[in-house]
Amino acid sequence: MDIRAVVKVRILGEEYTLRTEASPEHTKAVAEHVDRTIRAILSGSSTMETQKAAILAALQVTDELFREHVAMESLTNDMKQLAADIRPLLPPAKRGEEPGAA
Repeated sequence: MDIRAVVKVRILGEEYTLRTEASPEHTKAVAEHVDRTIRAILSGSSTMETQKAAILAALQVTDELFREHVAMESLTNDMKQLAADIRPLLPPAKRGEEPGAA
C-alpha cells in the first residue's frame, strides 16, 4: 500500500506539487526552509541567476545536514560512553547480570 500525500508548495513564487510519505506540515516546512535559503542568497547579489542560487542553497542545506550528522554521532558516542561509565555503578539486576556474577 502506497501512503503518499500530495502537497503543494511554493518556492520563489513557483508552485510545485510533491508526492511524499512525510506529513504535509513537514513537507511545507522543508519547502519554506529551501525558499528562505535561496532568497537569502539572492538578496546578497543583484545579478545572481536563480539556478546558481538554488545550487548554492542546496550546498548550504547539505552542509547543515552533514554538520548535524557529525553532531548526532558525537552525541551518540558521548551517551554510549556515559552509559558505560554508569553501568558499573548500578546494582547487578539493573546491569542485566545475575547476583554474584561480577
